[in-house]
Amino acid sequence: MDNLTENIPINRIKTSRISELDFDNMKFGRVFTDHIFVLDYFDGQWQNPRLQPQGELHFSPKISAIHYGQSIFEGLKAYKRIDSESIMLFRPKENARRFAESAKRMCMPPVPENIFMQAITQLVLLDKAWIPKGENQFLYIRPVLFATDDYIGIRPSDNYCFVVFACPLGEPYYKEYINVKVEKKYARACAGGTGTAKSAGNYAGALYPAKLAQEQGFDQLLWTDAKEHQYIEESGTMNVMFRIDDTLITAPIGSTVLSGITRDSVLNIARSYGITIEERYLSVNELREAAKEGRLKEVFGTGTAVGIQKIGSVTLDDKKYVIPVSDKELSFAIKLDKALKNIIAGQTNDINKWMLEL
Repeated sequence: MDNLTENIPINRIKTSRISELDFDNMKFGRVFTDHIFVLDYFDGQWQNPRLQPQGELHFSPKISAIHYGQSIFEGLKAYKRIDSESIMLFRPKENARRFAESAKRMCMPPVPENIFMQAITQLVLLDKAWIPKGENQFLYIRPVLFATDDYIGIRPSDNYCFVVFACPLGEPYYKEYINVKVEKKYARACAGGTGTAKSAGNYAGALYPAKLAQEQGFDQLLWTDAKEHQYIEESGTMNVMFRIDDTLITAPIGSTVLSGITRDSVLNIARSYGITIEERYLSVNELREAAKEGRLKEVFGTGTAVGIQKIGSVTLDDKKYVIPVSDKELSFAIKLDKALKNIIAGQTNDINKWMLEL
């Protein structure tokens, strides 16, 4: 297995499509690079790694992933430094770790870290011309693992496919400030469930309540616990943080809250600044009272796609609480966002060794 990805066969695309890319107008998840990485799992082992042109993969409609949801994914970023041609990845080994944990929870064979890292590295280097170089631009990388048994019996699949593809991005995932609603009817995850895994089903189950919220004018939901709907857990595409007075509060990692890599990075930076942090569940009542009393200073989300996303209002039981726009010198979100971006851009010493140069 150690030598599996040392000499990956490459079937290069005949004519690159990069000339079709408008680097000033890159929509999320709409344009993809020339190649994909593919690896199969059968006969109890990983085999047949290859880099091939971006295109269709052909599977039977009977594959287990379609029927029983054995499918997980990750998201990470590659950057080109503005002042050089250096290609950098942000904390990819953490993605490899989380990918393996998601696989274990979904009863799938974990992709070994060395294979995960080689798949990412080789694809990014092959398609490095697609990495935009502008400020706040990056290459978004999507590893996915899904079951491929041609069998509809309910059991873990024996066969799987690991695929990595990428798309260039240069626009915010959301607008500068978003409006969210505290969801107290539907649930994203329950204790003991798959909420801490990046499994496809988690996102599918969230689509309907998110659609209802969007029809009401909201950008996203703040999910509450499935049992009582009294404690805030996370948002649709983000972990979420609340600044009450000068304390930063965020839900702890558990079976209902995703172990966010951006979350961990932001908390690490916040601690270095001496910001008081409480990793605990914030109750809906505490959120309401803090908002009423003017003690709710900031709310923001953290995630790979969004980075640090400011939240402009929270609606709770049909009452809209507008979050005051903090002075830039006092804003936790702005301060932490700048610090994180400076590390990524190489403008600040990377003391934690988060950036990996290819």
